[in-house]
Amino acid sequence: MTPRTIVITGASDGIGAAAARTLAKDGEQVVVVGRSAEKTRALATELGADHHVADFADLAQVRDLAEKLKSNYPRIDVLANNAGGMMGKRALTVDGNELTFQVNHLAPFLLTSLLMDTLAASQAKIINTASHANFHGKLDLSDLNAEHSYRTYRAYGTGKLANILFTSELHRRFHEQGITTAAFHPGVVRTNFAADSTSPFRHAYKTLLNRFMLSPDQGADTMLWLINGTAGSVWISGAYYAKRALAKANPQAYDAELARGLWEKSEELVAALV
Repeated sequence: MTPRTIVITGASDGIGAAAARTLAKDGEQVVVVGRSAEKTRALATELGADHHVADFADLAQVRDLAEKLKSNYPRIDVLANNAGGMMGKRALTVDGNELTFQVNHLAPFLLTSLLMDTLAASQAKIINTASHANFHGKLDLSDLNAEHSYRTYRAYGTGKLANILFTSELHRRFHEQGITTAAFHPGVVRTNFAADSTSPFRHAYKTLLNRFMLSPDQGADTMLWLINGTAGSVWISGAYYAKRALAKANPQAYDAELARGLWEKSEELVAALV
């Protein structure tokens, strides 16, 4: 069989790196995307894979990434939007957006939008890494940059809720063109999550609590199941999963009008770069 071209963002560490190792071992053409040039290059060298570096806090870098991917890979079978994180105190990016919202939602939204012609022509799968933290989010279309209601974990939860809404709207808009998509919760994984933030949650990943967390390989399991399974028979396009099963999400995640509104607002926020 011809190897699939699988692009994984946030792949220099954690579940992204674990998934990349498994897929490369299985003979797939894995394209590793990460923020850290050193870590991303090291993993790519280990796997004999291509790699690209982009910081999702700068949408110009996301645009450059999309151009390189379109130029280098005329076919992309899977796009795994895995990059994200918890940031700590409220901060704005160079693009003027709240950092947590941009890194977790706007950047993957922009990347996916810019690659859509290639993805649709490839009948691609788009897999979005969400989180159970979506239950702690609250999406307000009039305050996407959290000017009036910022709290660290709530901002992260809102970003993960946005991932699920993005998934359902992706399905609605592009399923007829052959796109299949799903969001998933990887579990609480023993990684460097939040390590570079000012969030107090970063300490939990450095204490004895981490012995009760999943390994990166365990956290990558549902991602790999979605990548390797067939939508329509193994899993349902547009849905949210955990532990290889349909999972409940924040009630807002099922609001079709909210999903449509988020898409339209996101288009406005990245309009200068699309």
